[in-house]
Amino acid sequence: MSTLEMTRPTVTAPVRRSFVTDTAHVWWRETLTIVRDPFSLVFSLIQPLVFLGLFGPLLAGTTGQGLGDGTLQWFLPGVVVMITMFGTSMTGSNLLFELMTGSFERTLATPLSRASTLVGRALKELTPLVVQALLIVLIAWPFGFRIHPLHIALGLVILGVFGVGIGAFSYALALATRASEWVFWAVQQTLLFPLLILSGMMLPLETGPRWMQIAAAFNPLTYIVDAERQLFAGEFGTDVLLGIAAAVITCGLGLALGVRTVQRSGL
Repeated sequence: MSTLEMTRPTVTAPVRRSFVTDTAHVWWRETLTIVRDPFSLVFSLIQPLVFLGLFGPLLAGTTGQGLGDGTLQWFLPGVVVMITMFGTSMTGSNLLFELMTGSFERTLATPLSRASTLVGRALKELTPLVVQALLIVLIAWPFGFRIHPLHIALGLVILGVFGVGIGAFSYALALATRASEWVFWAVQQTLLFPLLILSGMMLPLETGPRWMQIAAAFNPLTYIVDAERQLFAGEFGTDVLLGIAAAVITCGLGLALGVRTVQRSGL
């Protein structure tokens, strides 16, 4: 072997990256925080169980039906959507913390795509929600809730797509308000509760005033709630198709805004 061949530097082939692998890396990095602190997952179950245990019987008394005579089948999907919204809409709060500590800038210095950081973080918020949803369904089962596994699985997929969009919107909001953290919480809380109430998640909107029904028609969350109720009832129809469309549109708009905000943030 000649001296030239012995001193020739070794060229390492570039690692092929893709959106899927980048997203998986971000998701796993974020999910490790849950693995290292599983008690947060256990305590986060308290709120949905309180809604089921206290609000469910009140709703059953209002409708004059028993808890297992359709009330749980109607109410439980709304609770699952609620915990999805609470979780994914707070994706930006974790980002604000990373901006303060400087870890987000280190993440941007990696070759990860901007879109993968958005989707990976949103999927991390959905991971415990899927576990919570399955546990809630199993807890409600002895009280008369009827389980349709394939329909529930499709419902969780729809929530996943919708949640990625909401997470991306939250991400963009955090970047836009990073100079004043309180603005993020003010906007998040101001938007979250009207969206939840106007989706018919807790109470049926059919008995509400006409203006609320009109406002609900422009709320994408309404179609998600209706789709989940139809699927959790073991049915597949127009409500499911409209829910899929609402989830895809929300996801597309959220990712477009989120990526654009990151690119213009100057980070």
